[in-house]
Formats: sequence, C-alpha cells, structure tokens
Amino acid sequence: MPFDPAHTREEISSSGVLSQRKTPPVLASQGTLLSRGTAGRAPNHVPAFSFRPAFDPTACFSAVLTAALVSGLIFFGSGQLRHFDWPLLPYALATVFSAAAIAYRYVVWLHRPPTQRYWQQGWRLFWQGGILRSSAYLFRLLLDNFAAQRFIAQRSRLRWIMHLCLSWGGMLAFAITFPLVFGWIHFETLTEDLHTYRLFVLGIPVQEFAVNSLVAFFTFNTLNFSAVLVVVGTLLALHRRLTEPGALALQQFTNDVLPLLLLFAVAITGLGLTVSAGWLKGQGSAFIALVHAATVIALLSYLPFGKLFHIFQRPAHLGVGFYKQAAQAGPQVHCARCHEPFASQMQVEDLMQVLGELGFAYSLDGPVPHYQHVCPPCRRKLLAVTQGRTLVA
Repeated sequence: MPFDPAHTREEISSSGVLSQRKTPPVLASQGTLLSRGTAGRAPNHVPAFSFRPAFDPTACFSAVLTAALVSGLIFFGSGQLRHFDWPLLPYALATVFSAAAIAYRYVVWLHRPPTQRYWQQGWRLFWQGGILRSSAYLFRLLLDNFAAQRFIAQRSRLRWIMHLCLSWGGMLAFAITFPLVFGWIHFETLTEDLHTYRLFVLGIPVQEFAVNSLVAFFTFNTLNFSAVLVVVGTLLALHRRLTEPGALALQQFTNDVLPLLLLFAVAITGLGLTVSAGWLKGQGSAFIALVHAATVIALLSYLPFGKLFHIFQRPAHLGVGFYKQAAQAGPQVHCARCHEPFASQMQVEDLMQVLGELGFAYSLDGPVPHYQHVCPPCRRKLLAVTQGRTLVA
C-alpha cells in the first residue's frame, strides 16, 4: 500500500507513538504558491492568500524613491551637473536602473515571512542588548564577515583567497567608480602650475599633489589594482567551477558562471584601457572603451537579478549573529518524545509563527500543541513507525 501523506498528521500518545489524524487535501490552487514537490508533502497547507499581485506596491514605491534619490545625489553632488562628465551618462543611467531594481527586490525579500522575522528579531535584539554593547558586537561581525570573511576560510583556504580578491577588488572599484561617474570627485590642474593636480570632493578642494608624485601614482592606478584583484578572484572561481565535481553538478550558467565572466570582462577591459593609454599610444582605446562600457552596463543590469544580489543581502544577515547569540543564551525546548533539548525556545516559537504565516498548519490535538516540539531525530523515527503501520494496514 503506498504511503499516503494525507494520513501522516500525528499526535503523541502517552506511549510516545504518533497516532494518525486526517487533514484536508491539497487545494488545486495551491500549486502556484508552493515550491516544486512541496504540495505533495504538505497536505494540510492552507494558503494565506489567494491572489498574488504582479508587482509589490511597497517595493515599487521603494524602487521609485531609490531612483529619485540616486538621481538627486548625482544632480546635487556634481554641482547641479557642472562637474558631471556627460560621456559617462550611460554608466549613470545603468546605475539608477540597477539601484531601483535592487531596492525593489530587497523590499520583496524582506517581506518574506522568514526574512521578515529574522529582520525584526535582529533589530529587537540589537536595541535590547544596549547601544554600546550591540555596536561593538556588530563591529566584530563586520570584521569577521566582511573584512576577513573567516566563515569562508573554514571551508577552504583557496576559496577564502578567492572571495577576498573578489570582495575587496569589487568594493574598491565601486568606491572609486561611482563617485567619479556621479561627478562627486573631479580633478583640476592649477593655472599657475600645470604639473599639480587639485582634488575636489563635492565641489570642495581637499588635496593637491604633483603629477609625478607617489600620491598621483596610487590615486590614478587604484582602479587598476582593484581590477587585478578581480581578475585573480575570477580566475580562481572559474577554475573551481570547471574542475570541482560538486560545483559542476550543482552550478547553473546564468547564476554561477555568467557573473564571473562579466566581472572578468569588466576588469580586463578596464586594464586594457590603461595598457592602450600607457604603452600603445592610445591604439584601440575607442573599441576597448566601448566594450568596457557595454560590460559595465551589463554587470550593473545583472546585479539585481543574479547571484551577485547576495552582496546586498549580506548586511541583513548580520542580524542572524545577534539571533544565534540570544538563542544560545536563552531557554531551550525539550523534545516531547525523548525529552532532550534540541533547539532554543525563541527559534521554535518564531518557526511556528512563520509556518502559520505561510499557511502550514502543523498544530496537534494531543498533549503536544505543535509538531515543532518534536526533535528531528524523533520525527524520522516516528515517520518510519507510521509508514510501517500504514504498510501493515
């Protein structure tokens, strides 16, 4: 007799064996609301809503507001476009579009019940722990997860170097490119000394340096340094993607390989502009500049929709650190069957709330109010017992 999921809702009896309880069948309209294969495993799923709008109104408003904000920062930061470099207009337009799309997807992501619960609890725990103490812990999380990325070093030393090159190279490039494209930073030569540059930030002169000085060398080559880091990181990542069996089995071209190719193309064409200007007397610079512009615009357009979106998700994940710290220090839930502690009370309560918001009714009628009060090992044992009883019947 095949296993029927409609008969697997269970209650804990005094003997520790789960009894059966009938649950409503899966509604035909739930197929679009559940992930593939979930409908067959969740016969008691009750949809929280029957209509999903094509666009999220709140996310749309956030996208429009973000686009207006970035446009305003470009307009006013460049001195009402006096210092805006008009040949860079395609970069600026792509940045505005990318920022709006990122804001839209970010708001949609935050509205998902699991993410929203982590977000709310993270902020609650931050303020509950005190400003100074929580800020110090947040700073430590920033150092570990962004600066040093130690969580990746625990997996593989080579992957750690790869991520450091990609992250630091990318952050350095963005930190320089965006202010230049927006017109926030520009350089002028002094009328009385054509060999001296003056650096302006938001229209305010902040520094002067000679053209042949060490400061000028690092100032005008920082983008090249970041490009070298990105090239090294992408080559290491591509080598892993093309050689490791695990990566080959799970990767997708558009999600895993395409972003690496885009990063590599942007970095190589950027270095090509320097090579053309410094060693080839400008030969091929027009073509290289066109290809570089196309790859940069493609990368900016890809950011909100591909794997690189995790760059913007990582800051929100810092709240998980506060959550784990509070969960370890708080009371624990003991399994209703084996009576062993298996999870924090806060985590179990939050999980039950999220499941309810998603429309999954896992409540029980017996002495245990919810299926989440059973530890995972006991769930597997009870499932085997239930399957055996069903086959015997």
